Amino acid sequence: MADFYLYENPDDQADEVSIAGRPLRDLVTEIQDLYLEDRRPWVIGFSGGKASTAVVQLIYFALKSLPKSEHKKPIFIVSSNTLVETPLVIDLLTTTLDEINHAALIDSLPIEAHVVIPLVEQSFWVNLLGKGYPAPTRSFRWCTERMKINPISAFVFDRVAEFGEVIMVLGARSAESASRAQVIAKHRVDGTRLGRHTSLPNAYVYTPIDDWTADEVWEYLMSAPRPWGGSNEPLFELYKGSNAGECPIVIDTSTPSCGNSRFGCWTCTVVTKDKAVESLVEQGESWMRPLLDFRNMLAETTKPKQKAKYRNVRRRSGKISIMRDSLQEYTQDTTEAKKTVPGSYWMHYRRDWLEQLLRIQKKFNESGRDLELIRDDELHLIRKEWINDPNEPDHEDHLPKIYREVFGEDLNWVQSDAASTNRFDFDLIESLAEEYQVPKVLVHKLLDIEISLEGLAQRRGLLRDIDKTLNQDWGSIEDILEKDKLIRDGGYTEEIKEMQEELETLVKATS
Repeated sequence: MADFYLYENPDDQADEVSIAGRPLRDLVTEIQDLYLEDRRPWVIGFSGGKASTAVVQLIYFALKSLPKSEHKKPIFIVSSNTLVETPLVIDLLTTTLDEINHAALIDSLPIEAHVVIPLVEQSFWVNLLGKGYPAPTRSFRWCTERMKINPISAFVFDRVAEFGEVIMVLGARSAESASRAQVIAKHRVDGTRLGRHTSLPNAYVYTPIDDWTADEVWEYLMSAPRPWGGSNEPLFELYKGSNAGECPIVIDTSTPSCGNSRFGCWTCTVVTKDKAVESLVEQGESWMRPLLDFRNMLAETTKPKQKAKYRNVRRRSGKISIMRDSLQEYTQDTTEAKKTVPGSYWMHYRRDWLEQLLRIQKKFNESGRDLELIRDDELHLIRKEWINDPNEPDHEDHLPKIYREVFGEDLNWVQSDAASTNRFDFDLIESLAEEYQVPKVLVHKLLDIEISLEGLAQRRGLLRDIDKTLNQDWGSIEDILEKDKLIRDGGYTEEIKEMQEELETLVKATS
């Protein structure tokens, strides 16, 4: 295939150059025709990877080739920063978006690049360190919707509210997987190049390079200059480094391709190994080793045999969820981990992990790398989550102490977030709880209910909250499992029968 360069003058295009069996000029013309067809704005999903870069490059050139009088609707480029992206990827992404915005302003193009982030309460660290959510797995991938889908969806909803309908332009390709090909085909609107979005109302999808292979994407990126300037060489090197040096350009059938490389969150534990970051470390980015080690430590906690060690037996509701497997019997060799569904991470692990994370960040900053692994607003919310934890409330307010120990200074902590008890109160409650055989967490939670309603003329909901708290699963795990066993074995049948008879007698006597 001959080299193809997208010159600014359309007359200079090489008609004979084709990708996926189609002249590239035809694809550019198709993009221009679709753009001019209506007033629906375009929203381009840009991950910073090879496919989305190719799409943005094609659309930028197509729009730049049109007369300025025909630039009648906006094109929004939107990228999602989960706040735990691989540092090299987010650096390249940010640089590229800044270059596009700068060039679009100079070229007078109606193109705007935006970065969206998750709401602080939906961020990775607030959920994992704050609420104690377990590290994501294939069966419990709580992160994707909160950190990726929701921020993008909110951006699209805003554009729909403003314009009525939008067209989302994606770098999805049928060659990526059979399921991706089926989704693209299933939602295609007959007679058009558009498809309906699978979940967003009033949003249509355009996938201009859906029939390109990974090799064709790379060939285009490395032969056509970027219309906003610069080079795709850094992207080439990033993919190359992430795949143990394998070249992403296929020159013959014997050359392997790194088209399947995947970049994502450096904290991702859904995959068994983060091969991309591992390869980057091996290829010279050794400074990222602490991130890889931290990620591997989190991955270790997701192993079935480790869950009982790292996670509370109680759920955040305060209840203990007992497995109802009809084939399982309560025998002496049945472990506690097999009997119950584990809940949140134990608080002492969350404190240790936060300190480790802050120390990694400090080390990076001291070495000249301006990285913010966890934001201040996340720390403030994690502190509140710890203090109000439903099972292990942090009445000693550890987080400001941890931060001070690491950085030697304080954040502007909100005083109202502080714990309701001091060290003297904590010791007194602990001693009295032990003396009267009452769970100390129960006492703290009842006090918190009282303090939360202090000064209110109407203490509405007090009895309900007290009742809800008292009806949680208090006592040892052994006692609760034994009680459950008695209930399942009919151990309380006689007691229940006696109580029903007494109730019937009382009803008759008062009627």
